[in-house]
Amino acid sequence: MTALLDIRGLNAWYGESHVLHGVDMQVGEGEMVTILGRNGVGKTTTLRSIVGILRKRRGEIRLAGHDLMQVPLHRTAHCGLGYVPEERGIFASLNVLENLMLPPAVGQGMSVEEIFELFPNLYERRNSPGTRLSGGEQQMLAIARILRTGVKVLLLDEPTEGLAPVIVQRIGEVLKTLKERGMTVVLVEQNFRFAARIADRFYLMDHGQVVSEFPVKELPERMDMLHKVLGV
Repeated sequence: MTALLDIRGLNAWYGESHVLHGVDMQVGEGEMVTILGRNGVGKTTTLRSIVGILRKRRGEIRLAGHDLMQVPLHRTAHCGLGYVPEERGIFASLNVLENLMLPPAVGQGMSVEEIFELFPNLYERRNSPGTRLSGGEQQMLAIARILRTGVKVLLLDEPTEGLAPVIVQRIGEVLKTLKERGMTVVLVEQNFRFAARIADRFYLMDHGQVVSEFPVKELPERMDMLHKVLGV
């Protein structure tokens, strides 16, 4: 596999606290890769380091061969990398359509019409301000806003956290559709059963390190280990 996103020897710090210890990950074009692990093991820190929010880091991060380590945060999206944080980050004072149109396009992204076809709930709420959206609608909007920009790789942090089962199911359907369209996705997810239905491969993290990597077909033989590490 030729890696579209190639991470090697990634170390990261919060102040003096050394959080990531030599993380290696490779994600091929069109792959959906899920990072598993308990709370506090470095999953979100990995995404924040990849996108450049966390600047105190060392190692290699390459996207389509382009070195991202020296790219300033405000230029990361122009390299083709989109990030949906756990807190979603939508603008509460703007309505759905305004939120969608705010980020600049950096490539050939989805049209508003295509987004509303993918997320019918957002079409129905297109004139509603962010403050009146449910948690699930906010999550859909956060994902949709990035898709319109035309990035190559989508980083998603806990997209199903705290959402109703019907919304979780819808987000799973959307991610499957994106996968069918060739989108590359890196997903941090606590809901192991959700991730198991959509991912191609898994990276398992513990104590700031990758402790295992395996394809979805090996899930049955890995379950004992996953129960031990994840407590599921």
